[in-house]
Amino acid sequence: MISAEGTGKNIEKAIENALFELKASREDVDIKIINEGGLFKKAKVLVTISDDALPKYQKIDEIKKSASEEKQIEVKAKAKDVEIKKENTAQKQQVGLAETATKKRKATGEPKEDAKTETNVESVASVKEIEQGKVVDPKEFLEGFFKVLGKEVAIDDQEDEKYRHISVDGDDMGEIIGHRGEGYYAINRLLSIMNGKDNKKILLDIGSFREKRAQSLTELAKRTANKVAKTGRYMKLNPMTPAERRVIHTALAEDERVTTLSKGTEPHRYVIIFPKGEE
Repeated sequence: MISAEGTGKNIEKAIENALFELKASREDVDIKIINEGGLFKKAKVLVTISDDALPKYQKIDEIKKSASEEKQIEVKAKAKDVEIKKENTAQKQQVGLAETATKKRKATGEPKEDAKTETNVESVASVKEIEQGKVVDPKEFLEGFFKVLGKEVAIDDQEDEKYRHISVDGDDMGEIIGHRGEGYYAINRLLSIMNGKDNKKILLDIGSFREKRAQSLTELAKRTANKVAKTGRYMKLNPMTPAERRVIHTALAEDERVTTLSKGTEPHRYVIIFPKGEE
């Protein structure tokens, strides 16, 4: 059994403190109120990981280690992004200087400069290509990224009329993805930035994370719905992306016991599951 006691100025704060200590989600725990608190007393609760969610939390040391590694990956990815932007800026400057020199030479009739000192405009990416994010291709970035990490991966890159589908498969992809997908979302965001607005949207998948995440969210939705139906009290899920919230809504669309509602503002928008008729 994995549990933690939490105290706070009220029950909600006590629960929040206990969840923080466990690094757990509210939908994965059972809550026992020890003391409701009062004017001079703090509220106290005992929060225990539910039996059906226990397997996810039994290897807590490994999870913490994984979280640390994910943070390092995100820092490396951000550093790479900064490096790319610096290179792009330098290339823009080279293009500008070369074009200015060429125009000046043509206007004044000056002879062509020595090849050692003249910048070859054709060998430098155009400003337009840089602005469209084509200097660093997303697939090439992923190949370099995983090479730096010492990971042997297979990258499948396909396009349809609307999207560019990039799938990455290899060993130990879980430590790249992260416990709750933190690594996956960080990499996905970097690809979106590099891809630019004028190109097809990228649908990234690492180690079949998208499919597994959808299955996990469906199970979470049904498990939470059972708790809501049993207790008669609503439950609020953690903030999710629009795609993840759609999975929750779809999973419970035909459940006659509960109803779902999204609240909040991005990127902190979340889903609330209510008993039917008590929205």
